[in-house]
Amino acid sequence: MKILKTTLVALIFIVTSSLSAQDKKANNIDNSNIALQGYSPVSYLDLGLAQRGNKQYKSEHKKVVYYFTSKEQKATFDKNPTKYLPLYGGFCAFGTYAGAKFRVDPTKFIVKEGAYALFLNDVELDAKQLWLAENNYSKLKSVADKNWSKLSKTHN
Repeated sequence: MKILKTTLVALIFIVTSSLSAQDKKANNIDNSNIALQGYSPVSYLDLGLAQRGNKQYKSEHKKVVYYFTSKEQKATFDKNPTKYLPLYGGFCAFGTYAGAKFRVDPTKFIVKEGAYALFLNDVELDAKQLWLAENNYSKLKSVADKNWSKLSKTHN
């Protein structure tokens, strides 16, 4: 009986650990499971703005934490969280198109067709400008979507 109990506890630990790992594979989150570096997903989509949220207004969706600028934004998100999730788990859209996961600058984003995508921006590369220079959103998104089906299951 003791061996069965120990085995069951170990099995539960393994399953919950793998579920947690799945979340980190498919979501660009920090060690506290905070998405979008604390920026509000509602601000991106509804206002077209990158606004840092406040930990006073936070929600958890599928073990990922999101911050908002107000209780109204939090309520809006809570009514339909999947509408406000970033494309590609919040990883760089151009990176996803290219077949890789990159962290993003939360102030570099675009909103199109009811969704928003984030982009890498550093001294050597402005991925948002590369995305826009392609001038073919449908093609980029189609390839990125296909790549994301595989990338979402891999570690960064």
